[in-house]
Parts: sequence; structure tokens; C-alpha cells
Amino acid sequence: MKYRRLGGSDLNVSVISLGSWLTYSGGVEKADAIACVRKALDLGVNFIDTANVYGRGAAESLLGEALQGVERGSYLLATKVFGAMSDTDEGLSRRQIFKQIDASLARLKTDYVDLYQCHRYDEDTPLEETMQALTEVVRLGKARYIGFSEWPLDKIEAAAVLKGVARFVSSQPQYSLLWPYPQTDIFPRCADLGITQIVWSPLAQGVLTGKYSPKAPPPPRSRATSKTMGSMLPKRWLEAPVLEAVLEVKRVAEEAGVSLAQFALAWALRQKNVSSAIIGASRPEQVAENVVAADIAIAEDYFFRAEEILEPVR
Repeated sequence: MKYRRLGGSDLNVSVISLGSWLTYSGGVEKADAIACVRKALDLGVNFIDTANVYGRGAAESLLGEALQGVERGSYLLATKVFGAMSDTDEGLSRRQIFKQIDASLARLKTDYVDLYQCHRYDEDTPLEETMQALTEVVRLGKARYIGFSEWPLDKIEAAAVLKGVARFVSSQPQYSLLWPYPQTDIFPRCADLGITQIVWSPLAQGVLTGKYSPKAPPPPRSRATSKTMGSMLPKRWLEAPVLEAVLEVKRVAEEAGVSLAQFALAWALRQKNVSSAIIGASRPEQVAENVVAADIAIAEDYFFRAEEILEPVR
């Protein structure tokens, strides 16, 4: 495993991290989910990402159970706030931030998280109120650092110039060979501000593993066939032109001597501003395969070819 510094923090995060978005909020059996967490830790993954809204607390509760007995200083834990936890609990107001951090810590069975992230930007709350509340959370020791996910560039810049508040150290955007767009403006501006990326869905929700065929129905137990997880998978990524292009990229990956999943993860990690790529796994062997991407070198020419293949179908 390799590790990279997270923005302006003193956190060194594993370049492959474990996420819990759909898999551990009900999409995977508890025993399988806990096995994935333990496998990841065994392989050197030290960064685990979740959110309060994943299963409305289910993912945090599962991680709280899975991490019992594991020395707290041996891993880094991140969660998020913003999504609706009830009909009246949502957003980034001071009241919500303080209510939700305490609820998250209780479910995670820990006194603090290493990274507390704003899951989206809250248009209904003044930015100053959000940043001051997050700063108090840090001062109280409930979070070591703060970050955001999918914030627009102008709001990132506005937060950066506020006086007397904690600074963001991380950004969490969707980023993959099928969704490369943040690299155009978000990555370079964040680099200027001392913020690095923790990218989600680097395998395009499993499409970039090559498991889906343009000429056959999705395989059993895949995300596309799951009632709980399949609804979030963009339908266009399962259309024949996209899947045919993905199979071409799979052949490029094989030429490079790696699996398509490893190739896609290595592509994301080629960016210096990317500190970690979040994987979702339903079986321990998936974790093991993906972790290999932390330690492989692939010539840029292979990446250029893959980008040319996928550009027309993005």
C-alpha cells in the first residue's frame, strides 16, 4: 500500500480507501461487509469513508460494529453531513451540524472522526454559519479536519477566504474514466488552495470492472440487478455503445498486464491532486484485487488510448 498526504492536514491516507455508500447501508449482508472491512485493514487500507445519510445511519452503525476491537489510531475515519436524516433534519445549519456529528459519533462508537465532510453545498444556510459550526466541531475535538463533497468552485473559493475558520483539506468528487470532468477546474484550483481529492466511484459503480456485457443481461448479484443499489447506476452506462467501448478499454488494460478495475484505479491515481480513490466492495476478494492498483505503474500511452476510446460515449 502507498500513502499520500491529505491536503494541508497531517493525515497520510492510503491511496485506496474503503467506502460504504450503497454496499454497507443495506446492499450487502452484514457478515460480508464486516469481512470486507477487516480485509481492507489487513491489506493496509487505513482510510474508511461513510456518511450519516447512507441508509440513514445504517452504514455508520455497521462500521461502528466492524471496527470494534481495532486500535483507533490505526485507521482514519471519515463521515459526512447534509442529507435528510428525517423530515426535519437536513442541511448544514449550526443546529444540524452539532446534532448530526453527535449522532454519527454514537453510531460509529468513537469519540472523534478524522475527517468531517459537507456532503453537498447547502443553499439555504449562510456559508459563514456552516464554516463557523464546523470550526467549533474541530475545536471541540469531535473532528480533526474538515472537507466537502461536490461543492461548486465558487463556494470552495468563498470558504477559502473566510477569516477565523477551519480550512478544508479535502474534496470528494465523482471521478473516473467515464466521469473525468473535475480534473478540468476543481483539481487545479483545489491544488492552489492546499486541498486534495478523495475520489468516489472511480470504477463507475462497477461498469469499469468489465462485468457488464453489451450482449447479455447483467450478471446475478451485480449492482445493476440489485434493488437497493442498482437504482443509483446511470442507465446510460449500461447502454451498448458505452459497454462496447469499456470492453475495448479492457483489452488495453490486458495489454498493460492488469485487470480493467486495476487500470481504472491507476488512471485516477495518476493525478497528483488525488490522495485516495474510494472503492466499494461486497466481497473480500474484490478488496484484494483493487488494492493491487496502489502499487502498479502503467505507461501514459495506455491511458491516452483508453481516454480516446471512451471520449465519444461519455
